[in-house]
Amino acid sequence: MPREMEFFIFLLEKYAEEKGVTATNAFDQWDAHGITQEIYDNYEMYHSERIENAFEDIDSLLATGRHAW
Repeated sequence: MPREMEFFIFLLEKYAEEKGVTATNAFDQWDAHGITQEIYDNYEMYHSERIENAFEDIDSLLATGRHAW
């Protein structure tokens, strides 16, 4: 499995835990907003920073369709 996919799964599980939802619910929300691929593609940015920064960016993508920074 590519390291990007391993991290994506880790990020999805941690994000879901943080939000108090299942990973399936979080994934479905990302998909409904059309940001799943964007999150996956941002492996380089997300894995090199605090995971809370990734959560903030994902929340921004969900709310506005744009990255937090």
